[in-house]
Amino acid sequence: MNKEIKHVADEHLWQEIISQCSFSGEVMFREVMKMHTSLKIGGPADVFVFPQEVISLKNILTALKRRDISFMPVGGGTNLLVRDGGIEGIVVSLRDCRRIEVVDDAKDMVSLFVESGAPLQKLVSFAKENGFSGIEGLAGIPGSVGGAIAGNAGAFGYSMKNVIVSAVVMHADGRLIKLDAEELGLEYRKANIPADSIILSANIRLRKDIKEDIAKRMEGFLKEKRERQPLSELSAGCVFKNSAETSAGKLIDEAGCKGMRVGDAEVSAVHANFLINKGNASAADFIKLMDAVKAKVLATFGVELETEIKVVGRG
Repeated sequence: MNKEIKHVADEHLWQEIISQCSFSGEVMFREVMKMHTSLKIGGPADVFVFPQEVISLKNILTALKRRDISFMPVGGGTNLLVRDGGIEGIVVSLRDCRRIEVVDDAKDMVSLFVESGAPLQKLVSFAKENGFSGIEGLAGIPGSVGGAIAGNAGAFGYSMKNVIVSAVVMHADGRLIKLDAEELGLEYRKANIPADSIILSANIRLRKDIKEDIAKRMEGFLKEKRERQPLSELSAGCVFKNSAETSAGKLIDEAGCKGMRVGDAEVSAVHANFLINKGNASAADFIKLMDAVKAKVLATFGVELETEIKVVGRG
């Protein structure tokens, strides 16, 4: 990060940068990230901005680029653990960019334009209400469409990889880059998003089907989620990645980790791959619990768990 701007003490410099770049949208200084994550954990971000349109995003990114200041995009705040020291620099959210539009309506298929800030469940509901099939298994998955693309969200055999045609990202220098499905390289819980860029929108292709059948499938998946996942608890979703051989939850369960606790961070008794915040957990508690779970699984099975959630910020 450029030495010109170090931390919150330089708030006036942040304000100067933002005022000079014709930015339209909300700006927050020292905003506590626990207010913007599903875990309700995380220290303050130096600056948190919410551009209202693409031109404002371009203006702020190019202003940062000129000063050699990096930025961190955040979607719906799911699958994310922010350390207690917060985030140095600027965090960008496209929560106000959430359009969903039909752009091509053929006999059996339909193409949608979706802005990355749209909640994933808004897209799922849009598909159900209009009789568009292909993302039923994503019902109940929190977060934004942009985050779902970046992490190739999926469940029950459905995933973003199966429906995405292309995505548009904005590079830190303001360039727009269109990536087709192959270039996105969607794999298990990851995508090939260029460094120093943020997902703006996507084109997805869905199949037309009977609305009642779509709704029935979604309700079946949601029922299974409610039975097998601690949906009423504060969590970031599954913490560790599954291996090709077995699920991380099964390993954690059989290693005897259910109920393990550090402070208010606890391994869920419902689903062992969900580590939950029982009320006032710190990021330090959560990380200690993650390390303890990894150590116990390694000692029991000789398997090293790979973290799925993104851990960011100052320690």
